[in-house]
Amino acid sequence: MIADEVATLTPSDETEACAVVAEARGAGETLDIAGGGSRAGLGRPPEGARRLSSARLNGIVFHEPAEMVLRAKAGTPLAVVVAALEAHGQMLPFEPIDHRALYGGGGEPTIGGLVAANASGPRRVSAGAARDSVIGLRLVNGRGEAIMTGGRVMKNVAGLDLVKLNCGALGVLGFLTEATFKLLPKPQSEATIVIRRLDDARAVAAMTAALGSPFGVSGAAMLSPGMGREFSRTFLRVEGAAASVDYRADKLLALLAEFGAERVLKGDDSGRLWRALRDAEFLAEPRERAVWRVGVKPSRAVDFLARLGPRALAHLFDCGGGLVWLSTAPTPADAAAVRAALSPFGGHATLVRAPDALRAAVEVFQPLPPALVALTRRVKAAFDPDGLFNRGRMYAGI
Repeated sequence: MIADEVATLTPSDETEACAVVAEARGAGETLDIAGGGSRAGLGRPPEGARRLSSARLNGIVFHEPAEMVLRAKAGTPLAVVVAALEAHGQMLPFEPIDHRALYGGGGEPTIGGLVAANASGPRRVSAGAARDSVIGLRLVNGRGEAIMTGGRVMKNVAGLDLVKLNCGALGVLGFLTEATFKLLPKPQSEATIVIRRLDDARAVAAMTAALGSPFGVSGAAMLSPGMGREFSRTFLRVEGAAASVDYRADKLLALLAEFGAERVLKGDDSGRLWRALRDAEFLAEPRERAVWRVGVKPSRAVDFLARLGPRALAHLFDCGGGLVWLSTAPTPADAAAVRAALSPFGGHATLVRAPDALRAAVEVFQPLPPALVALTRRVKAAFDPDGLFNRGRMYAGI
């Protein structure tokens, strides 16, 4: 194990990680879990006495291309996994978001950070989120015990689903050491239908029509005016074998003719667009703005924005309108306005980027009703009875 001048503990394997956690528990110390540092701005500001890093838990444990399964250690850079998969024409299905564009920092996205944040992109609308592709985890709990949950095939994920419970938990429940993923073949080709100058309501209607069609749309997004062009642009993506992509793109053009569909992006042009949409690059500037990620029924996305009014300084739609990315002024009043505007629609809003002072002063994740607060505390206590890991990272005091 290595401990540096900023009190970062870096165990070299799971056994050492168990010993580190047990020692911290005995000393009554809290630990902030760190990966590659690319998502450090997500959640409430850290409160721990020391950092526990997965940096030395590095490497692919196994990759079985024929079985479409891969397991990697938590500190493995995502780029290493992506390169290994591409060599076999495979991919992680959920198109993980890279937060570096939003945070403007360095660091390297890791497998552990991906799982902890449930980092998912535009393909979520067709392939599900990260938690839907993770079939096994290894982690160290707050007692310093190693836990394995799930397995190498989907049928091993039975009973209480601890895999999904830990995906998106932001390290509050334990220190991840390994993750196992089911994979998909990487599409040979892709094409994106572009529709210009639709207002928000018409854009949602076009995306709904495309997603409800039999043509296998794997991405549905809209950029509002000012995001690269002076007019809005709506995008529908299809992926797969080249002949299939061409056929489905033609069918979508005909289906969406009433909305003005007439242009198709292909190849690298399409790929670059969806990477920028995936990473919310269109909201990265100005840096001083707060950035929100709001999940709401597509049919209510326009109503939500209307209630929020001019406090929404910029916005884009993803997942057919079921995901609204938006920016506001970084103030408690604007944060309260976002929550109030969303309240009638039963969605959830996450403050993805904001100054530390604002993230400490307001709820970063969707506030929980009292019954769920109590349940969350019990779950936390079951994994981490002394509250060692990422205390307060998701909710104050938990």
